[in-house]
Amino acid sequence: MLWLFASIAFLAHQIIVLMEPGVIAQLMAGEAEGQKISPGMILFFASLMLVPMMMAFLSLTLKDSLNHWLNIIVGAVFAILWFISVIEATQSAYWGGALMTFSAVVASALIVWYAWKHRLAS
Repeated sequence: MLWLFASIAFLAHQIIVLMEPGVIAQLMAGEAEGQKISPGMILFFASLMLVPMMMAFLSLTLKDSLNHWLNIIVGAVFAILWFISVIEATQSAYWGGALMTFSAVVASALIVWYAWKHRLAS
């Protein structure tokens, strides 16, 4: 459930960013934050958004030992990535995106904490 919450929160961040003045015009010009949008960039970000959704499914289907470690590792990686995104989002005058991504950081930190706690209990 926390993986889905984190995915939706980060997706909401992406939607909120589109509301900032000038962002859509920049995207229409084929750029995002000063970088030319390429098929590789789109594939990278699509993959990045797909991983937490896959983790929601894998958390229900994997054996406990693998599930614990995968949640700890992937959760920590995404907590760091999303925290970097929060720092970047606070540079904007529009803090709604930062709030949504911060909630994804909290969710991924909770994923790591619960996985670690349950790993020790088993």
